[in-house]
Amino acid sequence: MKIAFFVNDVATEDSEFTTTRLALAAAKRDHEVWYVGVGDVDYDPDEKLRARGHRGDYKQGDDLKSFLERTQDDEQQVPIVLDDFDAVWLRNDSIQDLQARPWATSMGVVFGQMLVDREVTVVNDPVGLSRAGSKLYLQEFPPEIRPCSLVTRHLEEIREFVARVGRTIVKPLYGAQGRNVFLIEDENDPNLKQIVAAVKEDGYITAQEFVAGAEEGDLRLFLLEGELMKVDKTYAAFKRVPRGTDVRANISTGGKPEETQISEKELRIVEMMRDRLVKDGMFFVGIDVIGDKVVEINAESPGGMQSVEYFSGIDFGLKICDGLERRVST
Repeated sequence: MKIAFFVNDVATEDSEFTTTRLALAAAKRDHEVWYVGVGDVDYDPDEKLRARGHRGDYKQGDDLKSFLERTQDDEQQVPIVLDDFDAVWLRNDSIQDLQARPWATSMGVVFGQMLVDREVTVVNDPVGLSRAGSKLYLQEFPPEIRPCSLVTRHLEEIREFVARVGRTIVKPLYGAQGRNVFLIEDENDPNLKQIVAAVKEDGYITAQEFVAGAEEGDLRLFLLEGELMKVDKTYAAFKRVPRGTDVRANISTGGKPEETQISEKELRIVEMMRDRLVKDGMFFVGIDVIGDKVVEINAESPGGMQSVEYFSGIDFGLKICDGLERRVST
């Protein structure tokens, strides 16, 4: 297969990223692998989507670092035609570009939709991704597996919500990596007005009831084609524990990864989400679970596979590659 990994910027990719693991796994399978940045695409007068692509060549003995360093070499950049590819994997994180490059935030979905029309396999499905990139997407799943939530830009609505449910997490509707995430203790919190003003700078606000046990961290589960990934008896999952009194368990905010076990509770949650995820073309997603509730769905460039690999010693990238091969063949 010819596979392109669509990323924010090829130069800023890191060897520890999940994308690097996916690309290396595909290259090891002798697939033709390319990296394409958001700003590297042209729509030409012949109505083709062309790009300045970086070839990801695997050489015997390559590790993640050597593979990516050679891929990022400017000499590896050549013109390609994306219309001719078997698969394009949208691995750009639109939230990363929201502040500095707002023009880039929607381009993965836009180019992805154009490529689907050209019969290229695109994952995750760009139409589904246009919804799944918002925290509102969680509201489309059964209410018993998600916290009570409010989406608004109005202070008084949030104050009334907190009075109703008690302790509340406030965060941007479009957000990632723990940016502007706050815990509100009650409706009389003296910082509520300032917190709402800060989060509002990122657009709409999500207020989510605080889930018991959040202080102890959350579980990041990786789903492939609606199923919790598993190799032999090992599931693709790990626990994220917040630092000190910080309620955010994100690794980017200092959260600590730990090994975890999967119970029937998590398997039931995945079962209740499977059909909708498959219907929406969510090929590979990460979900964050606290207790018996899903608090986040990560459909845009879900990361953290390095922690799973560290604890399990298993290269799940090869299993994901199997899934992509099946998707393209059908």
